[in-house]
Amino acid sequence: MKKWQKKVKETKPLRNRKYMAIVLYVVSILLFLSVFFRFTWIMVKGEVNGENLEQNVQRLYTRNTVLPAKRGTIYDTNGNPIALDATTYKMIAVLTDEWSTPNRPIHIEEANEVASVLAKHISMSEEELLDRLTRDNNQVEFGKAGNNLTYEVMSTIKEELEEKELTGITFEEKQSRFYPNGIFASHTIGLAQQNNDDEEVKDKKLEGILGLEKEFDDTLSGQNGWMKYQRDRFGYVIPGQDIEQQDPIDGQDIHLTIDRRLQIFLESIMSEVEEMHEPVAMTANLMNAKTGEILASSQRPTFNPITKEGIEQSWQNMLVEYAIEPGSTMKVMTLAAAIQEGTFRPYDYFKSGRIEVAGGLVRDVNRDGWGTITYLEGLARSSNVGFVHMIEEMGHDTWKTYLDDFGFGTRTGISLPNETTGSNPYEWPLQRINTGFGQGITVTPVQMLRAFSAIANGGKMVEPHLVSKLSNTATGGVQETKVNETETLITKETADKTLEYLKETVYSEEGNAKGFEIEGHITATKTGTAQIVDPETGKYIAGGSDYLYSVVGMAPLDDPELILYVTVQQPKLNGTFHGSQVVQKIYNPFMKRALEYVVNEGSSSAQTEIEGNKMENVVQEDTQSVIQQFTQEGKVFEVIGSGDTIVQQFPLPDSSVNDSYRIMLLTNGAMTLPDLTGWSRSDVLRLAELTGINVSFEGEGYVSEQSLSQNAYIETGMELFITLSPPQ
Repeated sequence: MKKWQKKVKETKPLRNRKYMAIVLYVVSILLFLSVFFRFTWIMVKGEVNGENLEQNVQRLYTRNTVLPAKRGTIYDTNGNPIALDATTYKMIAVLTDEWSTPNRPIHIEEANEVASVLAKHISMSEEELLDRLTRDNNQVEFGKAGNNLTYEVMSTIKEELEEKELTGITFEEKQSRFYPNGIFASHTIGLAQQNNDDEEVKDKKLEGILGLEKEFDDTLSGQNGWMKYQRDRFGYVIPGQDIEQQDPIDGQDIHLTIDRRLQIFLESIMSEVEEMHEPVAMTANLMNAKTGEILASSQRPTFNPITKEGIEQSWQNMLVEYAIEPGSTMKVMTLAAAIQEGTFRPYDYFKSGRIEVAGGLVRDVNRDGWGTITYLEGLARSSNVGFVHMIEEMGHDTWKTYLDDFGFGTRTGISLPNETTGSNPYEWPLQRINTGFGQGITVTPVQMLRAFSAIANGGKMVEPHLVSKLSNTATGGVQETKVNETETLITKETADKTLEYLKETVYSEEGNAKGFEIEGHITATKTGTAQIVDPETGKYIAGGSDYLYSVVGMAPLDDPELILYVTVQQPKLNGTFHGSQVVQKIYNPFMKRALEYVVNEGSSSAQTEIEGNKMENVVQEDTQSVIQQFTQEGKVFEVIGSGDTIVQQFPLPDSSVNDSYRIMLLTNGAMTLPDLTGWSRSDVLRLAELTGINVSFEGEGYVSEQSLSQNAYIETGMELFITLSPPQ
């Protein structure tokens, strides 16, 4: 019995081990079969968890490279680039040594020497640079001075640092849009920039976000290409493979109607007036009366598209989004309608001052009036009462027909985003009367230009436009913009009479616009002073300079080619007695310059031709190549800026020049001031036209001193003081 019990005790653990071995054996077989069938399934299907393994391998060793399309260039009417693509560089200084190795330092080690090198090439002093290079940061940037650097500036800095074995400065490359003129119809030209919202997107094309850049984004953008190729596991391109490639399609170029010379001059005047009078808003727009071409367009507030300074003030393009009650400039259209309907009898009389009509009271600017006067004198004095009589006689419904015929309440269709229609409710009798002198109706500047064109163009209204043509560099195709005219209710005889009568506001003894006379030219002119509605109360603001002051001029009187419309809202008078005097500071010099350029076929200094050879076109040419060519030809020239491409030139292509004529070449780099010693006054004025700087002179003769040193960085609107002395 004891033996048997002992045997049982010995065999039970053995039996358990056998069971365990069997279980493990079965489990192993099942695991093996599971793995076997899994691998078999993967080999047959080529998928894991729904992912295609072959595609993953292809993705691992295949590289797709984007071949970026060139964004189209925007040119002015003379072929000068206004907006173009550029590769720029941002400078960064690495201050920490945590990313460096003993054999390969990448941080700033010799801050003083690095600061000395950088100060030669960017607009920061050694002290400012040293302050940044010694901060307790991992890395620092250099703000505006170290951003948007050209390849030439970047490579020069790198070479000098490498020669002196200085470390710590790196450059970040980026595609950007270059606007060589700075503040230049900024809201109209617009902005294009990379969309950095999605960091995963590698194909970061420039995208238009404002103005023409936005409106024509698809046209300008083109279409990126691509290249697909295989690399090995070490990253090397596998030789002998078939590389798939789709070439990019570059964007089309846009040619505008804007004249760069006029635009720069206008921006300069607008900046001066803004600084002196600080208005809430200003607009100034010049249009060709025959074609509808916008020759110059400016507004305040505005912004610098290079630095983005001022862009947060307003995103509104006032040419198409600024809905205003125009005031008495609307009387131009009322007068034309009254002449057409026979209700303007210039030598009939009426009692001025005030009139009760449609349940309300309408007053003249002179509350007591000027007594009993003729309608022609009423026009010269801008009498509201006189225009009430005209509208009452022609009838409210008839006047509404003319308002519609002139296009108020409808978009012009100009190629800009967000154009508003304005409003013409025309609901109650007094409101209908008030529209005759520009109250109770809202319009945009571009609508006013369209309506004025009917008067200046013999009764035919032209559509304002900014784009003259689209061109495709690759195909050579050109798409011209057609001039669109619309017949109106007024005849050519009515339009001519309207112009003749409008002369009274400036040239008659009673005219209220005498200050708008342009020396050497006769114009048809009408001023306006409109009340402004308080958006909070819905009531008109009264008193002080809380008005919208405006003027429209059409010239020359006998056959107008130009229409200039200027508005200034709520300026500070600061030494003037009336807001119209602020308007004069814009209108008078600009209209005079425009008439010189356009009507007199460029009699100003900017267009003066000298007998000799024709000036060739070097815009878009390599800077160094042009320098070499002009040096060999013995031409007198100055290069303004540090860029590698010529973007502006003076004189213009095909102008006549002789061998001694000073040629000025503006590059796509930051503008720099040449040594002006020995320059004539006219040469300096040409430089000012090219760069947009403001120049003040003292003395007579040739330049002996300049307030900014040679190679100083300059921007549009910057002040330069010049001392002239007789030649020695």
